[in-house]
Formats: sequence, structure tokens, C-alpha cells
Amino acid sequence: MNEADSRTLAARLEALGYAPSPRMEQAEVIVLNTCVIRQQAEDKIHRQLSQFKTIKERRPELTLAVMGCLVGQRELVKLQERFPFVDVFLPPSEPAALLDLLQNRALDAAAEAQETKCAVDTEWPVMPPSAQGQTVTAQVPVVLGCSHACSFCIIPYRRGAEQSRPRDAILEEVRRLVAHGIREVTLLGQIVDRYGLDLDGGYELADLLRDVARVEGLHRVRFLTSHPNWMSDRLLDTVASDAKLCPLFELPIQAGNDTVLERMRRGYTAGQFRDLVARIRQRLPEAAINTDVIVGFPGETEVQFMDTFQVLEDLRLDVIHLAQYSERPGTFAARQMPDDVPAAEKQRRWEMIEAQGKRILGEKHQTLRGQTVSVLIEGRDEKRDRWWGRTPQGKLVFFPDAKSRLGDIVEVELDWTGPFTMIGHPAESAGVIDPGYNSAAIAGFGEAGNRGNT
Repeated sequence: MNEADSRTLAARLEALGYAPSPRMEQAEVIVLNTCVIRQQAEDKIHRQLSQFKTIKERRPELTLAVMGCLVGQRELVKLQERFPFVDVFLPPSEPAALLDLLQNRALDAAAEAQETKCAVDTEWPVMPPSAQGQTVTAQVPVVLGCSHACSFCIIPYRRGAEQSRPRDAILEEVRRLVAHGIREVTLLGQIVDRYGLDLDGGYELADLLRDVARVEGLHRVRFLTSHPNWMSDRLLDTVASDAKLCPLFELPIQAGNDTVLERMRRGYTAGQFRDLVARIRQRLPEAAINTDVIVGFPGETEVQFMDTFQVLEDLRLDVIHLAQYSERPGTFAARQMPDDVPAAEKQRRWEMIEAQGKRILGEKHQTLRGQTVSVLIEGRDEKRDRWWGRTPQGKLVFFPDAKSRLGDIVEVELDWTGPFTMIGHPAESAGVIDPGYNSAAIAGFGEAGNRGNT
């Protein structure tokens, strides 16, 4: 979500006549976009701001802005008092205050110079001109905020209540991104499956996915992050019905023990999570399922931790986004639950899950050796003279090729696989897929029974 906010703000700053600075010391405007999902991240931000104070003292004309999750409504006054050298604080996804400040300064400067007008763009772009043609993927927020307050999570307090963006605004943004060379979009929400539930008309995420997939020139559509309580069979059937919709699910389990899940206020049991994974794999056998896990949650015993370990062993999921619990002031857990799992024990449990996930992913990827996968090319590794991109399941693939491939979909035969990357070569019988391809006809994306090789 912060990447999407940064992209939007960068586009609007360039529309005002600014350009990216290669060095922070040379910049006229510095924007610090913040994530505070963990206490460690917030502490790092405060240290960074202390360094910015020195820069601001040397260059008082510098415009310094702070945006993102640090700037919650409850924290704004405290931030202004602690960091008075910051010119403007911007709540998440709300860059207007900085843009207004810069526009007004430009108008004042024009008036002092007795200029008749000041050129200010009012039609905001969705991509920075400096990035156009350099990237082929983009994130598009569709649900802002969150109304499901897990006991450990600070996001609802910082990003506010859940709010779905209008369908037409989302589709217009996607069309404009595609016009600038974007070939894959990821629809974002803290609980993206809840898109549309706060709107009238019964228009849901499944409907939005279908409409986005119809945008001409777009190759792929992803979405994240999901929640087990709101991933419906209709949504799964929609993903299975359209090859542009990538069979990748970001589905956090957080813990595999029911008591821990209840204390986390997740709203489901480990058994219900197992059932959901089974339903996904029944409809989409080739799907990748990534997950989130927190170890060392308050009160988590060794037996409860091993329940999580066993669930992960049984389900053999893909990427595990793994974290040790850290107390976040302001959350229910911080107020009501003592952080009683020792740091050394958290680290041991983290290492166990990390090693387990690496082993399982390596074993799963071994089965792909010699197979051909469809790779959307996102960039080039100049140092090793090779292209890189991802499969529909989000697997990272490298391959050498002298041709210009950025933005193409290339069929790649895999020669080597590891837990996190794969290496291959362009398949002899396949080439670049034209942007106007018929998605249903792509090799490996046909009937459900033929999708296992993707």
C-alpha cells in the first residue's frame, strides 16, 4: 500500500515540475513514507527524522514531509510537537497537503517575480514520467483502511476505517497505467476480499477482478491481502475462470492453534483454515498459497507453537512471511496481554519455521525442473546479463536472452530451481506472447486439468 502511495505522490510531484534527485542531499523536497506495523520500524523512523533535523538546519528552504501509517489522527499533535522542523504531515493515501503547500509556494514565487501565471498541472498522472517505460507492474489500492481489529495490529488505528474506492475510479487508474506501459496490476487492501461490502449494489471483489481483467493491454491481475473469513467460493471460481487472474493467494494463518487464534482475534480456527486451503486446491490445483505467521504471541506455549509447525508441515504452503511478535502500543494485545515469551525462544521458533518453509518450498520447486512456465518479464539483471520475471504464481525466474524482453510474457523451460529463485532458458517451441493475446489460449492456462505446468 505504501509503494502505491509513493508512486502516486511521485507522479503528482513530477506533474508540478519536480524531478527525482539522485542524492537526498541535493533534493528540494524530501518525503519519508512510513510503515509502523512493527515497533522496530517506528523506532527506525524516529532515528531517521532526527538525522533529517540536521539537514533541515543546514538548509531551511528544504521542504520535509512525513506520510504514511506513522501519521495517525491520534498521533498528529504529538508528532508536530516532537518534530517541529517537519513542514507537513500526510495521513496515509492523502498527499493533498504537501501538493497544496508546493503549489502555493510556486504561485507566491510567480507573484513576486511579477509573472502573469504559474504553470501548475491539474490533471494528475498515475505514474511518474521518469518511471514510464521502466516498470511493468503497479499496485492499485482498492480498499483503504481496515475495520477488522486483530489484537496485535496497529493498522486500523493508523489507516482508519475500511473504505472501498469506486469501481470507475479504479478502472480509470488501471487504464491509465496500462497506457504508460504497465502490464500487471495488484489490487490492494488490508482485507482485499472485503472490497465493496461498504458500497451499495452488491458489487464485490469478484466483479472488480473480472472488470479489471477486461482492460485491453493488461496481461495479469493479482490481489492481496486476503482473510480466511471473507474468501468466498465465488471469488475462487472467478480466479479459476480467467487466465489473467493469477492463481496466487496471500492468505495469512498467523497461528495454527485455536487458542492463540482466538487471542489474536482472527475469527477462524485452524481447521477452518485447512478447509479453505483444500477448497482452493480443489478449484486451482496449480495455485500458490503464501501466508503470514507470528511466533511468540503472548501466552503461546511450546505445544501451541508446535500446532502451528504441524499445520504448516501438513499444508505445505509456499512463501511464509514470518515475524516474531513485538508489542505495538495502542493495540488490544499491548494493553491486555503481557509479552511473556522470551526473546531467545521467539528466535528459536522463528528459525524452526524459517528452515521448515525453506525446505518445503525447495521440495515443491524441484518438481518444476524441466517444465515450462510463463514468465512476465519485469526487469534485467545487468550484472549477470539476464532477464528476470515472475510466473502467475509469483515464482521468480531468471533466464539469459539477447532480445529486449521487458513487459513480454515468455515461455521459459526451467533448468535449476531453488527455494526462492529459478533459472531457465526460453523454450524452443515458444516465443513472446503478443500483448493482444487470447488469455484462454495460453499454454498451461487452458482447462483446469492442464494448468499444473504453469
